Amino acid sequence: MRDLHASQIKAAVEAVKARKEVNEVYFVACGGSQAVLMAGQYMFDKESSIPSHVYTANEFVYDTPKRLNENSVVISCSHSGNTPETVEATKLARSKGALTICLSNLEGSPLWEAAEYPVHYDWGKEVSDSDKNKGILYGLLFSLLSVLAPDAKWDVCLKELEKLTDLSAQAKAQYDAQAKAWAKRNKREKTIYTIGSGINYGEVYSTAMCWFMEMQWINSGCIHSGEYFHGPFEVTDYDVPFMLVKSIGHTRHLDERVENFAKKFTEDLLVLDQKDLDLSTVADEAKPYVAAILTGVVIRHFVEAIAFERGHSLDVRRYMWQMQYEEENICRLNWLFLM
Repeated sequence: MRDLHASQIKAAVEAVKARKEVNEVYFVACGGSQAVLMAGQYMFDKESSIPSHVYTANEFVYDTPKRLNENSVVISCSHSGNTPETVEATKLARSKGALTICLSNLEGSPLWEAAEYPVHYDWGKEVSDSDKNKGILYGLLFSLLSVLAPDAKWDVCLKELEKLTDLSAQAKAQYDAQAKAWAKRNKREKTIYTIGSGINYGEVYSTAMCWFMEMQWINSGCIHSGEYFHGPFEVTDYDVPFMLVKSIGHTRHLDERVENFAKKFTEDLLVLDQKDLDLSTVADEAKPYVAAILTGVVIRHFVEAIAFERGHSLDVRRYMWQMQYEEENICRLNWLFLM
């Protein structure tokens, strides 16, 4: 991790440490940024006694949690730093006395100015994975937990993040042939469902909502493994594609149950089993978290492969950035904020 990023995280953590009390942590964002932050709620729920919540930024502003106050920590995220809902949510949280931390790729953006403690992350193919959005997020989370739920393992987990670049390259090479074959087979599919659980749920949510629906215009839906048998399994058929992530964590049984049923009734079940990842160099304490990050790397490799086969760039949008669709919403948000 770059010194700049480490110092920004340290400043945010020291501010949290200085607070007399932290009663709740809120993770607030939109779209893919919200999906990334879902790992934060999982970690705080699993590793600490402090309640945490994930909010889409618009709802956070329109229907503000009553418990939001000076004992709250609000972590927001926007890649561009310009997402108006997230900016307004961060301003609102700060006005309520909450300690605000933001993650963004753009320094000096509106979100950067709205938060008390902005944290930058790098982006692109030539940068270290430990300095990308998930590396920085996990670095922040491990550092916060070291203060709010002290345990020696958080220092171990922080060190393991430095291995992400090599591990990511290794994972992409491992799945390269399978990704290309899957992409060729599914390039004309109109619908692809994603399934997962635990810390991986945010990743499969992002895959459905962002990778498939937003960037490939493929109809999709994200199904929690624990909910598959409570309705969604009725759409399982021989020609219906599913992408399932099998966890190495405590919810693995949920994923296995889905796999055991679905493979009997569909010929197009892609199972990404985290046990297949080579984590031999990763400390045991960090394996579930590193596996979650690497799963995102692998999924992106599959998505890039299908985008290539479909001749549909991941950068192409039909509506997003192509027309005005935010102005009325921004006015409404500003009006609410001034109330």
